[in-house]
Amino acid sequence: MGKRTAIVGFGQTYQRSSRKDVNGVELINEAVIAALADAELTIKDIDAVVIGNMDHFEGINYVDMWSVEGSGGVMKPIMKVTTGGTTGTTVAMCAYYHVASGMFDKVLAIGWEKNSESDTTGAIITAFDPIWERPNIGGAIAGLAVEASKYMDNYGITERDGARVAVRERLHALNNPYAHLHQEWMKGMEADKIVDLLVTSEQNQMLAYPLRMSDMCPRTDGAAAVIFASEDIAEKIAPIPAWVISTANRHNYVYLGDINWDANDTLEAASRKVFEKAGVKEPLKEIDICEIYLPYSYAGLKWMESIGFCGPGQGPRLVWDGVTDMDGELPVNPSGGVMSSNPIGATALLRVGEAAWQIMGKAGPRQVKKDVNLALATGFGGCNWADVMLLGKKRPS
Repeated sequence: MGKRTAIVGFGQTYQRSSRKDVNGVELINEAVIAALADAELTIKDIDAVVIGNMDHFEGINYVDMWSVEGSGGVMKPIMKVTTGGTTGTTVAMCAYYHVASGMFDKVLAIGWEKNSESDTTGAIITAFDPIWERPNIGGAIAGLAVEASKYMDNYGITERDGARVAVRERLHALNNPYAHLHQEWMKGMEADKIVDLLVTSEQNQMLAYPLRMSDMCPRTDGAAAVIFASEDIAEKIAPIPAWVISTANRHNYVYLGDINWDANDTLEAASRKVFEKAGVKEPLKEIDICEIYLPYSYAGLKWMESIGFCGPGQGPRLVWDGVTDMDGELPVNPSGGVMSSNPIGATALLRVGEAAWQIMGKAGPRQVKKDVNLALATGFGGCNWADVMLLGKKRPS
């Protein structure tokens, strides 16, 4: 019989541009130890392991096999999952289904990446069709620039609107000791003034219009681990478990030429399905916080609309009105998000773990002031693929 499932533990490494102090196995183990400590469990308590990273970027394979001394997977059922940028949320969903199936009581989900030892852009470019796609999309930045330009043209969005999202993410990251980017010079400054500096500074390099360096996520070394437990034991492990309310994914596209650049319809479809399952009618009023996978600033405008928090072209209004700030009606990425830490295989799993910690009241300096009953986490990757997971404080019926 299927089991209701909750997150009972979360751990992560310090996210940095390069973690030369550890190899991959040790980096994984760092996150695993932290998650086990958070749940007050030992590796002997874990029934199965799900692990993933974007191995294509690093040119390595079979992490489920060679990392077992770090993951704790020795003599345990272990599964590897890789779906590009969505790897972390796909790992989380896979671990959730392991438990929900009734086959396992406690499952450890792990995501990790050592981007300092990879060529991410080189891997992205060569992943595309050499005749039809590769000449047009020079890596992730060019593709995202096309999407941002279309959005700006459709709704009269400005560079200041995009910069305001970047400022929010970097200000939130100052509360997160694990975050990769800590831009201390922003501390104590008004958001409007920082925005003006970003859009006028000659040092803020234009990468592909309208995307400047400040609009993009970094390349990060790091790992994350999340523990899922069945309803039989979840409340015995965690005083306040973060229950999985509903999940959905939409990995609809294979070729970039098929993507609808005017709207993130995969995220829209996945979000609608999650809300339908959970009975959410008014997302802006009912969701308490979001950890959204935003690889660049303009996604923080456009994708708010795709999820259903506002109508088309209204994303900037939510951001400028402070709705998505730490003390706003709907705090978005209290952790600083992807634009502050991006260890690709772990990136989306960090969204799940951070959302769970907000429900559990464990987020420390980045804990929002409001009571968190529902938290949304998303993953993004591939050809605009989308994963969505809704977590709640109340055990689902």
